[in-house]
Amino acid sequence: MKAAVMRRGELVVDDIAEPRPAAGQILVRTLACGICGSDLHALAHGDLMVEMVYETPMVPDDGMPTPHIMDLTRDVVMGHEFAAEVLEVGDNVGNCAVGDVVVSMPVAFDVGGLHAVGYSNDYPGGYGELMVLNDLLALKVPNGLSARRAALTEPMAVGLHAVNKSQVTPAHAAVVLGTGPVGLAVIAALRAMGVETIIAADFSPTRRALALTMGAHDVVDPGTEHALDAWRRLGTKGPLVIFEAVGVPGMIDDAIRTAPRNSQILVVGVCMQPDTVRPFIAISKELNIQFALAYDPMEFAESLRRIADGELDVDPLITGSVGIDGVPQAFADLADPDAHAKILVEPGP
Repeated sequence: MKAAVMRRGELVVDDIAEPRPAAGQILVRTLACGICGSDLHALAHGDLMVEMVYETPMVPDDGMPTPHIMDLTRDVVMGHEFAAEVLEVGDNVGNCAVGDVVVSMPVAFDVGGLHAVGYSNDYPGGYGELMVLNDLLALKVPNGLSARRAALTEPMAVGLHAVNKSQVTPAHAAVVLGTGPVGLAVIAALRAMGVETIIAADFSPTRRALALTMGAHDVVDPGTEHALDAWRRLGTKGPLVIFEAVGVPGMIDDAIRTAPRNSQILVVGVCMQPDTVRPFIAISKELNIQFALAYDPMEFAESLRRIADGELDVDPLITGSVGIDGVPQAFADLADPDAHAKILVEPGP
């Protein structure tokens, strides 16, 4: 099959072996797959990603099995935000049938253990024509929802989880630092919750406009006004939650420095480099600092339902589409925040 392959730190388009479903698994054809910022990080800093995964031991009693870690000396087909059509089912499959259009959390399990689809040497992701998924984890796409929209289930679930992990309520104000796809997903989840004051900050005017479209009440250019100054200017009373969705060194410390006393900082931006904070400032303000990763199965399913029922309009986030041959250039294009929010990979028939 054709795939965009991460090979020795570069993206190359090549023909690779087709995956085959085992018992309890399904073979699917990729219909649409979003390019995620995590994939951009993996291409540029894959060695750091692998190193940090090795340095994050799983506690045996925390209920989380240890996943296989990708070997960067071997091929990896990324892509974990996907919708796909079922082509073939393995033995002991009772959830999906041939012809179903499905989404799935990007994990797979077999007799060898747990695998991260898209960050695995054995389970290719959506930048290839075919994938193997677990039948029990697949969700059928309802209401005739297009594959393009369904593919955004995964990134929207990230935003929903961040909001659920925070202490925010409709009585809070929220400041979202960074309006890339994750920040925009956070804004959408905040608006769905009924949070009455949502302030978003980003250097990109295009992304600030998208933030308003997704539900922010006010946007600021941090080059001219700090987001916390905007919050104070609006005279908003009550508790505050700050969502850090940028993921570059210095952002957490700046949020700590500018946050009001007793507020919460929810970190959902993934910083791949070492960072420094000054704990005394956070201690003196009695701040709550929480980190969030991914989502749980219920949040994933809820995000699909919201999109399918029309409660969440994800169309504004889709700013481009490429075939597999266009994936390397799409990675380069995403370096410009004013050019794109979410580019979909659509392999075609």
